[in-house]
Amino acid sequence: MDLTDLATGAALFRSLSDPTRLAIINQLAYGERRVADLVADLDLAQSTVSAHVACLRECGLVVGRPDGRQNFYSLAHPALLDLLVSAEAVLAASGHSVSLCLNYGSGAGPDTQTAETPG
Repeated sequence: MDLTDLATGAALFRSLSDPTRLAIINQLAYGERRVADLVADLDLAQSTVSAHVACLRECGLVVGRPDGRQNFYSLAHPALLDLLVSAEAVLAASGHSVSLCLNYGSGAGPDTQTAETPG
């Protein structure tokens, strides 16, 4: 695997690095949803959900299907669920030690974390 492939893989993981985007993907695992459904399911602002859905669409992880004046969103690739199941297995095996990581874990300081924004 060359550096270009690794950079693309890193971009995939960055697109999944936001808890809101993971929550949206988790909801879409159950089937199509409208933004309004995701807003209700996740108890988030419509603008927040829309921005994160747009990010996931731009990354090619989510697709939209227009139906009249509404759009229904779904996962673009079922393999994404396999990736998330594998990630859960790694977290279970590591005892969730990644959450203790000084760079990316829940205890990381503001100097080591980068702001996550949709997109």
